[in-house]
Amino acid sequence: MFSSGAGFAQDYPNKPIKWIVPYTPGGYTDNVTRLVTARMATILGQPIIIENKPGANSIIGVDQATKAAPDGYTMLTTITAHAANVTLYEGKLPFDPYQSLIPISLVTTTPLVLSVNKDLPVKSIGELIAYAKANPSKLSFGSSGVGAAAHLTSELLKHTASINMVHVPYKGTAPALTDLMSNNIQVLVDAPSGVGANIRAGKIKALAVFADKRLASYPDVPTIVESGGPKIESSSWVMFFAPAGTPKAIVDKLSLAVRESLKSEELIKRLSDQGIITVGSTPAEADAFLKAEIAKWGNLIKTVGVKAE
Repeated sequence: MFSSGAGFAQDYPNKPIKWIVPYTPGGYTDNVTRLVTARMATILGQPIIIENKPGANSIIGVDQATKAAPDGYTMLTTITAHAANVTLYEGKLPFDPYQSLIPISLVTTTPLVLSVNKDLPVKSIGELIAYAKANPSKLSFGSSGVGAAAHLTSELLKHTASINMVHVPYKGTAPALTDLMSNNIQVLVDAPSGVGANIRAGKIKALAVFADKRLASYPDVPTIVESGGPKIESSSWVMFFAPAGTPKAIVDKLSLAVRESLKSEELIKRLSDQGIITVGSTPAEADAFLKAEIAKWGNLIKTVGVKAE
């Protein structure tokens, strides 16, 4: 058995730490993980090596992390889809979503942006809702995949505003964005980092951000309420985890390293420029946040009947 006493963590870490990212390199999850763990490695005095393990809506990478030795040398990043998977794959996950992992810290949140094809005759969420009601099922919305934050947020808007749009799932944001610009789909919700360059270039129109205040990096994009829509707040988020059984002293040490890393003004600005908000929570705060997200998205998935691919 591992000791949970503080003494056990005094020598930790004394070798490189493996960090599993259950998505491909270069995306939002991977980039945030690399930026933050690079600073953590300096604080902890050991290299942190990223291993990308994409597949099965993140389940492959998460499963590998849950089966790793709980010694502090295999860690995991997850995002909003992890909370949705609890309901989407209820009874089918190869691990216990409540017992197999320990939250270390909520690292970042990214309020999502709703954008439309530049030729769609709407200038606000209010106008989009009116257009959708006047043209039922004629609008299509894309997402980066079933169960992604972007997909679920679009479903939440549909349900709350009582509108009908057709979902077209893609394998990632890039192909969805291509189809948005060519008008194969008309609506796309995604993180600012995914759509921001095309918003600024005028290739697509941003109607609103799903937040209670505007993003510093996109001051011209109104909040959803300012844009005439319902009060919906929705973000993609990044959370760090350890396998269940990892000593509390190690979990606390890693959580503190996350929070110290996120004090960097350079890192805060670099992430803020992409519409990403730094958080840095305690393990208990991260656990409470995760449970709330599982409940929120689970309720929506059951209400509107979202099915896994």
